[in-house]
Amino acid sequence: MPQSCDSILQTLILGSGPAGLTAAIYAARSRCCPLVVHGRQPGGQLTTTTVIDNFPGFPEGIDGNELMDRMRRQAERFGTQFAEEEVTRVDLKKTPFRVWVGDQCHQCRTLIIATGASPRMLGLENEWDLYGRGVSVCATCDGFFYKEKEVVIVGGGDTAMEEASFLARFASRVTVVHRRDELRASPPLQKRAMENKKIDFRWDTVVTAIHSDPQTGVTGVRLKNVKSGEEEDFSCHGLFVAIGHNPNTDLFKGQLHMDQDGYILTHDGCRTSIPGVFAAGDVQDPNIRQAITAAGSGCTAAMQAARYLDDLGVE
Repeated sequence: MPQSCDSILQTLILGSGPAGLTAAIYAARSRCCPLVVHGRQPGGQLTTTTVIDNFPGFPEGIDGNELMDRMRRQAERFGTQFAEEEVTRVDLKKTPFRVWVGDQCHQCRTLIIATGASPRMLGLENEWDLYGRGVSVCATCDGFFYKEKEVVIVGGGDTAMEEASFLARFASRVTVVHRRDELRASPPLQKRAMENKKIDFRWDTVVTAIHSDPQTGVTGVRLKNVKSGEEEDFSCHGLFVAIGHNPNTDLFKGQLHMDQDGYILTHDGCRTSIPGVFAAGDVQDPNIRQAITAAGSGCTAAMQAARYLDDLGVE
């Protein structure tokens, strides 16, 4: 690993989802000359979404890839540079901060972390092939597409119960599949879901396979009772996985304050426990996880980074 680093950047942004690219747009317009490191999934989770209907300004909806491409081109228009490789190491012990992209070392006065969070999946063979074609991890994003259709949701925590109640606004029937015989969700959320006549529960059950059609996507799932071992095919139009997310924060463990699940703790906007380091988007948001809120926090992070540079007296 090289010991020397490149010249000092004013702002380095890790992640190219809506938080990272919005931060890049604002940082570039503030003449902070940002460098964006794409990460392992250029464009973030939105690139796996076929139609986004809830991002303001697109009344007919927009493809996830197209939205992220537009954001990137807008950032490039103001002078943002991009690095295609992944970050392999960071050193936040002193300023300027050091970030290794592949084998190349970069120094920066401000760092914006927008590395996102990865959904926990079931580990089934075709789940990613069907992602966006009947398999979803976000009821708020995709529930509208299941009007008068039957859906299955996997999980037993707060998120699963919130998503089940939300889906019941649209779907004709919501079936909650949970591997235990009781829920982990808080009592009020349990009560609301159990009192909803459109929500059924399958206890002590797991999904072992997803059935699909090449044209229409998901057509059903295979259910297995973990106590009896009995299996059955269950017809549905959508499968929602609500078993949590893993924030992409391994690089920063031991350097930044995080909660028990690994999400970066922020205060007063997007400030982290280290002055000059900011976090935006799903990497510090375990609850909302929407494209528009990620973009908003990216804007906040970039503006706070610019003010931090002003306070340092950096031209």
